[in-house]
Amino acid sequence: MLEYHAPLTAHLSGFVELSAGERNLIQTALGKTVRSAPAHCDIIREGDSPRSIKIVLEGWVMRYKQLPDGRRQILSLMIPGDIGAANAFVQGTIAHSLGTLTPVRYAEVSPADFEALLSASPRLAKALWWSELVTVAIQREWTTNIGQRLAYERIAHLLCEVFTRLQAIGLTRGDACEFPLTQTDLADATGLTPVHVNRMVQALRKDGLIELRDKRLHIRDREKLQHVAMFNPAYLRL
Repeated sequence: MLEYHAPLTAHLSGFVELSAGERNLIQTALGKTVRSAPAHCDIIREGDSPRSIKIVLEGWVMRYKQLPDGRRQILSLMIPGDIGAANAFVQGTIAHSLGTLTPVRYAEVSPADFEALLSASPRLAKALWWSELVTVAIQREWTTNIGQRLAYERIAHLLCEVFTRLQAIGLTRGDACEFPLTQTDLADATGLTPVHVNRMVQALRKDGLIELRDKRLHIRDREKLQHVAMFNPAYLRL
């Protein structure tokens, strides 16, 4: 039996210690409807009225806004265990899109099933509440990134954040992890141009802080990378 609960369990275990029973509750809720999507497609679009909460099981998803002329702003990155379209609990439309950056598998959980999950375990409810608070905290940090950090610092901070989040759910090996974002993706996430992103990545490489090739990130000097990024992981609540 596939353990659909594993990514969400790993994510929530950063906030509370989950029992075997609580893991089974998650498995039951997530296993009812599991879907797959290829890279570079939307699983929900701005203006849609979501009928289910989306939980990433495999792959990377982005929250993003797109202007009428095609310009795109990536608002945040979703990795396995992350929750999207939580406003399926309320009437109305979603104010952003969810697009796949890689091939993705995700669970769809109805509001009723999600509410039952919350009601079944106060500890699970607390962990899911923490998860939403961290999502908001990440958004604040990204706003600060674009508004105040220099280009070099922005890229360094994003790399630190992504690596730390992946490490927390067991998706790193030593100082390396998968990193499928293109330079255009990085540009849309940091408010820079792809050319500027390329220069900053080359500068970080030249300074001995990272290697980024073949869709893998290798952090050469994590302490120094965090220092130049002014990265404090406290907002991730890990």
